[in-house]
Amino acid sequence: MLAGTEESYWMDSTPPTSYPPLAGDIDVDVAVVGGGIAGISTAWELTEAGLRVALIEADRIAAGVTGYTTAKLSALHTLIYQELPADKAQLYASSQQQAVERVAELAARLGIDCDLERVPAFTYAESDPDQVRAEAEAAARAGLPASFVTGTGLPYPVSGAVRVENQAQFHPRKYLLGLAADLTRRGGQIFERSRVTGLHDHTVTTEAGHTVTARHIVVATHYPVFDRALLFTRLVPRRELVVAASIPAGRDPGGVYLTTEQNTRSVRTAPYRQGHRLLIVTGEHFTPGEADVAERWQHLTTWTQTRFPGAQVAYRWATQDNTSTDRVPFIGRFHPGTDHVHVATGFGGWGMSTGVLAGRLLAASITGTELPWAGLYDPRRLNPVREAGSLLKAQAKVAGHFVGDRLRPAHTDSVADVEPGTGAVVRVGGRQCAVYRDELGAVHAVSARCTHLGCIVSFNDAEKAWECPCHGSRFGVDGAVLHGPAIHPLAPESAG
Repeated sequence: MLAGTEESYWMDSTPPTSYPPLAGDIDVDVAVVGGGIAGISTAWELTEAGLRVALIEADRIAAGVTGYTTAKLSALHTLIYQELPADKAQLYASSQQQAVERVAELAARLGIDCDLERVPAFTYAESDPDQVRAEAEAAARAGLPASFVTGTGLPYPVSGAVRVENQAQFHPRKYLLGLAADLTRRGGQIFERSRVTGLHDHTVTTEAGHTVTARHIVVATHYPVFDRALLFTRLVPRRELVVAASIPAGRDPGGVYLTTEQNTRSVRTAPYRQGHRLLIVTGEHFTPGEADVAERWQHLTTWTQTRFPGAQVAYRWATQDNTSTDRVPFIGRFHPGTDHVHVATGFGGWGMSTGVLAGRLLAASITGTELPWAGLYDPRRLNPVREAGSLLKAQAKVAGHFVGDRLRPAHTDSVADVEPGTGAVVRVGGRQCAVYRDELGAVHAVSARCTHLGCIVSFNDAEKAWECPCHGSRFGVDGAVLHGPAIHPLAPESAG
């Protein structure tokens, strides 16, 4: 049995929200679709600028990907600086560091107690240090306070690390709930449990049939739920697992850490109980829909308890993000044919700083200001040389699933073979059905075709969910949408 409560610490340590659903048609200056850090930050910045804003969230705000993050607030993003041309690296560093400072500024100005701590950030290697040495040099050239070091606060040796000063870690839910409360005090509107299913010109429509008409629309749904820009061809979904364990405060490694080795390991801490810190370890990344999630969680738990002896696992959860094919997020106008629809996506696992950055960039664009780094993040950009390899690899993988998963035999021979507490794709009457049998033996059957673009879903054994391996949509065992880009549930099927 896996250790720890299957819940995010951020969700468990904050109260639930209860903003009303959209109950009628309204007219505003800006409609922001999506209530994560990018959506809330954008809505707040626009409201402060004096615009009438409506924030529309399918479930509860700050409870999706943002509620299940690791909440590192840093401009050091693994090994990005050595990959970018010098001028773009400088813009990237400046914009990301400004986002870190924006959180500190607003938390202080608005009196939001979000456990903000200023700490150094590290990208380290245990084997060959050449890449991190090169990254330290590139990050320093880009303007960050970066250096190459061989000593860290980790309880195990490293061969080398990039160290960047003046970074941060915080409680994302406490920060965003405070920001949301201030947004409504300023006249902004927040609507929860209002899934947007339609976008037409200057209007968005919810599944209940209500509309919001706006001069500008921002799609901040993590993975765009509308595909007019075909960004799904340039985004690669990635899921990661998290374990959080109690350690004595004296064993806090004193920083935020990341290595790409061992299928990624990210380490940070947060204030916890008297005399203890909560050690938060992330890793074991995989494509949604891949099997053996429970085994991956066990690997991560074992690593944590080996590297931090005595760590007592209290929580475990999973997070998901999308990486653009050139590794730079897409923030700006959705596509060349629009001047009023905007998007924020492709944060590559760095949603905290990038979500705040997106809020500033989109608010500036909508109010007629051009920030110096807007072009770097423009979704309309084309980088054929940098993107070609990643783009071809991503689309080949999608094509393999789209065609291959239809042709290969069903994963399980019959509904009778599905054990209690498990799920499998079963061919029933010539159709591929996603069949889950609950612990009491009742069968729940839905279509196995993702409602986004029709790929065949797979069962996540640890989280009890159906996942699309093509673009990362996730569904409950009853077919309900848990995670976009899908906006419609899996259709019910007969398992008879």
